[in-house]
This record gives sequence, C-alpha cells and structure tokens, in this order.
Amino acid sequence: MDEFHTICSVLTLESIECPVRYRIVQSIFEGGMGIVYEAEQHGANEFVKRVAIKVIRQSFANQKLFIENFIGEAKLVADLIHTNIVQTYHPGKTERGEYFICMELIRGANLEQFTNKVSEQNRQLPKELAVFIASRVARGLAYAHAKTDVEGKPLGIVHRDVNLKNIMIAFEGDVKLMDFGIAKARGLLQDQEGEVVAGKVDYMSPEQCDFQITDKRSDLFSVGVVLAQQLMGYNIFKGASMKESRDRIMNLEVPNFCELDERIDEPLNAILQKCLKRDLSERYPNADELLHDLEHYIYHAGYGPTNETMGRFIRQLFGQVDHQQIQQKRGHTVRLGRTVGPQ
Repeated sequence: MDEFHTICSVLTLESIECPVRYRIVQSIFEGGMGIVYEAEQHGANEFVKRVAIKVIRQSFANQKLFIENFIGEAKLVADLIHTNIVQTYHPGKTERGEYFICMELIRGANLEQFTNKVSEQNRQLPKELAVFIASRVARGLAYAHAKTDVEGKPLGIVHRDVNLKNIMIAFEGDVKLMDFGIAKARGLLQDQEGEVVAGKVDYMSPEQCDFQITDKRSDLFSVGVVLAQQLMGYNIFKGASMKESRDRIMNLEVPNFCELDERIDEPLNAILQKCLKRDLSERYPNADELLHDLEHYIYHAGYGPTNETMGRFIRQLFGQVDHQQIQQKRGHTVRLGRTVGPQ
C-alpha cells in the first residue's frame, strides 16, 4: 500500500514549467502589422520541430486594443483543430516585450501566390481543382462556425477576412484557412463591428461593406468571390480603388458565369449565384450546405480531385516536379528538394 501511494504521488502533477526556445531560420512573410518567421522549436534531448512564428511589430505592441485582439486570436484559434485550418500552438512574449504566436509551418504558397503563378505561366486552373479549393475552405469554415465553448455554447465565429492571402496550399495538397486576426467571436475578441470595416474590400460581403453586423453567411459570400476568381482568373468585384471595389460589391449585377466561361455549367453557376446573393435569405444559410453542393459537384460521378491531385499540380506549378516526371513516375516515390515557405 505504501509503495502504491509513493507511485501515485510521483505521477500526480499540478503543473509543468519549462522554457521553450526558438531559433529563427528565416523570414517567410512580412506584412504591415508583423513578420512571420520560419523557426526551430528546441526541446529536451535535442528535440527540434519546425514552426512558424508571427511576431507583432513594436509599434502595434504598444496599442492595448490591438494586443487584446492579438491574444484573443491566439485563444480562439488554438482550440480550432481541423485539417483545413492552420494550427496555432500558443502565444508568447519575449523578454524584450515582443508579442508572438507560434503556429503550424506550411510548406507551400498562399492562394494569391498560387494564382499569380498560374497566370505567369499562361495556364488555367482546372475547374475541378478550383471547386476542390473552395470546398476545403468551406469545410474549415463549417467547423469554425459550429465551434462551441467548454460549456457547449456557440462561439459565433465569423472569419470576416476570407481572401487569397489567407488561404494556404501545402505542397502536399492540403488547403488551409488561416489568419483569424479580425474574426469575431463571443467573449474572445474586442469588436467594433458596425463602426469600422475590417477585411480586404475586394472579398467582403455586401453587409460587411455596408457597416452591418455580420454572421456566418458573410464568409460564404467571400468563398463565392474566391471560387469565381479561381475559375475566371480575375475578381469580378475588384475596382481601381477600394471605393470602386466597395461600390461593385454593393451594386454590380452578378453575371451568368456560364456566359463568361464555357467551362462553367449550370450546376456550378447555380452554386456561385447562391454564394453571391445579396439577400441573406437567398444565400447559403451555412457552410455545411455549401460544402455539400461543392463536393457533390466534383464527386457525384464517383471520382474527383484529392489532396494528392492538388499536391501534384502545385509542385509542378512551382517547378518541383516537371510534367514528364509526373507521367513517367506515377506510382513511384519522387524525391523533392528543400522547399521554401511563402514570401
């Protein structure tokens, strides 16, 4: 009995405290509010894990509301564990007062870089892959929109910034939604919705542009814009200025996409039309229904694109595997060189 109690006392812990050390490898993205680095996380017994570190610029670190939202984002996303959402591990603060978030490192490119590469090579993204990308984003949103707290109460998450820069495609073919920095969620983020417009104007919903309170349907309009752009090669709402883009989102007549691209048939046009309805009662009510229609479109015949299909395309696009290798070595292992994260 004494031996049993001795073992239990050893195994029962109240807390574990240990410092986590990161070694910066390289800068992989620089934005107005911060810099994202590729880093090595070092642990016991020479453990090393590659991660991404998002560090906030010092000019923003002194703004109380900004830091509250930065920490709120970390708290929100850390509990969003889904294959189509970039995983956040934890926030931190350096001895010099710099705030950072440690995240999953994605070897690949964001959708803007991907789209530019397709254009540079005078190529056209296969229709099925465009729908596949949108379906993976919808899958991630369906999970986030349905997320609850520990007591089972809905968090009411709305991303509010679904655009090409916030969608990552890994060289393995995974599609992941990232950057919930301006998302809204009950109790986790300070929000000025209705007073301030947040997000990238070219992809906003009409209600977001109009300073209205948004719900999950706002994100689905943005998915429709992304899908249309991947199919058409351009964003139909993008104007010469932010004001013009806003005016187009609010007033531009949504075209019949069948007339703009012969690859778009009526079922796909119907999906786009339903995503881009300005009347909320006519738009998709939730991401699950959009996901169902997208997946039915590409898989109803029994076979459609997979992560492997997407991975082959993006590796080929970025010059990691040439066209002949893909045809000749199908079914065999292809050794890839060291990849560099998004710039």
